[in-house]
Amino acid sequence: MTFRQVILCSGLAATIALAGCASPGGSIYVPSGDSPDYDEAPEPPRTSEPDRTVRKSEQPEAEPGPPPLSSPRYQEQGEALSPAATGLMREANTMLAQDNPRGAIAKLERAQRISPRSAEIYYKLSEAYVELDQLGTAEQFTLKGLSLAGSNTGLQRAGWMLLADIRRADGNTAGANQAEARAAAL
Repeated sequence: MTFRQVILCSGLAATIALAGCASPGGSIYVPSGDSPDYDEAPEPPRTSEPDRTVRKSEQPEAEPGPPPLSSPRYQEQGEALSPAATGLMREANTMLAQDNPRGAIAKLERAQRISPRSAEIYYKLSEAYVELDQLGTAEQFTLKGLSLAGSNTGLQRAGWMLLADIRRADGNTAGANQAEARAAAL
C-alpha cells in the first residue's frame, strides 16, 4: 500500500465516521413547527405518569408507635480476647516497658485485626500513642474502646480514667474533669 492509498483510506474512514455522527434521524431532539423560537426552551417530552416529588413537609404524619429498632451505641458485652490477641498484647506490653511504642503499636494493630471489638486493645493502643505524644489519636482510640466496653463497668471506668489522663495532658482540664466524673458515676 502506497502513501497515497493510506491517505485516501484514512480520509474515507474519517468521512464515514463523521457522517455516522451527524445522521438526522437519530435520537437528537428536533422541535417541530414552522419557525423555531429560540427564546424559549422546548417543552420536554411527556410520559404517561407525571413525575411528582413528595417533600417531607408534605408527607402525612406517621402514627405514633414504637421507635424503630436500631443497634445500641454501646454493646452489651465487650469481646473477649482470643489467645492470639492475648499473646500480641503481652508482647506489646513488653515493648512499651522497653520504651518501644512504635513496635508496640505494630503488635497491637495485629491484635486489633484479630479481635476488632475488644476494648482492651484500643486502650492499650491509646497508651502507646500517649508515649509518642500523639494525644489526639490516643483520645480517639480511648473513645472507641469506651464504645466497645459494653456493660463491663471495670472496662468503662478504666477507659474514662484513661481519657481523663489524656485530656489533662493535652491541657483540657474541663474535659478531664468530665471524664473523671463519668468514671466516678460507675
